[in-house]
Amino acid sequence: MKLYFIKTPRIIQRIFKNYTWRFFTNKKEIYLTFDDGPTPEITDWTLDLLHKYNAKATFFCLGKNVLEEPKIYSRILKENHRVGNHTHTHKNGTKTDLKTYINNILEAEKHLENPSKLFRPPYGKIKSAQAKNLQSLGYTIIMWDVLSADFDTTITKEKCLKNVLRNTKNGSIIVFHDSIKASKNLHHTLPNVLAYYSKKGYVFKAIS
Repeated sequence: MKLYFIKTPRIIQRIFKNYTWRFFTNKKEIYLTFDDGPTPEITDWTLDLLHKYNAKATFFCLGKNVLEEPKIYSRILKENHRVGNHTHTHKNGTKTDLKTYINNILEAEKHLENPSKLFRPPYGKIKSAQAKNLQSLGYTIIMWDVLSADFDTTITKEKCLKNVLRNTKNGSIIVFHDSIKASKNLHHTLPNVLAYYSKKGYVFKAIS
């Protein structure tokens, strides 16, 4: 497994200040985000849990998964969560030329809520030219300041939970994945995060 930051360093946030890393607020607000869905059973389980806590979230969906699971996608919208574009086939921006990358995103856009102008690059990797092109098309690039690392099958579920609890602050954008790969860590971490911060009076909001 390659190295990654659990807490995005401030210097990176400053360098790439045209991306959204977190929201600056004194209010007890947290922004939960879920990448790579919709996925059978896992996304439905996630939605059930969010409903239990009256929590809203943002789902960065793959276009191909929306095509395969239209009912789950419709449920995300019906329950007033926000959706964003995560490319059509999970493209790594640093390994993809500009035209191919943008076309892949536009293909996904055809199947998402219109207009869906939130974008998160898979792996958090995107070239400057790609980002500028997307922003010229009206996209806001949403990154994060807290990475749960639920996708990392080499860490324990307890470690995944600690990643979130130790680093989350008011206005944090937290990354989870409603995917099969992440499900073991997600099933442990998400309920505990929702319970912990709910008791502290936090509100879980979708990115607007």
